[in-house]
Amino acid sequence: MPQGRMAAVGYFGTFIYRDGQWQQRSGASPELVVDVHDSDIATIDYRPAPAGLGRFYLGHQPRNYFGDPEASRPVDVPAEVEAFRGWATDTLGRAPREEDIRPLLAERDGQQPADDAVEDTVVRLLDLLGVPVPEGFAAAD
Repeated sequence: MPQGRMAAVGYFGTFIYRDGQWQQRSGASPELVVDVHDSDIATIDYRPAPAGLGRFYLGHQPRNYFGDPEASRPVDVPAEVEAFRGWATDTLGRAPREEDIRPLLAERDGQQPADDAVEDTVVRLLDLLGVPVPEGFAAAD
């Protein structure tokens, strides 16, 4: 199953959803990849995506979290929300409403995350998509 571990500092894990189930390896398209870093950042990659899109963050954007603009590219949140909704429609046959997804995305420095632990935000996103939580995923209590 997907790799995940609990660390003293926070949760780390990478999970790949493809063909209606969680997979061990990435590679085929379409897929959704959820990568949680220290319970503060979740990188969400979805493929296929329009050129220049296909990645957004929950919790914090790395560039803000680490105080380093080189840690991640700037995210065009409205464009990512629209492209992600298109991906969900094409891949899953349904898409959450824009107003339900957008508040979950990390937008800018100083913005408070939707939840204390990003794992909770991941679960909320997966619920909106109608995708089950992966086995081994440690949602915060």
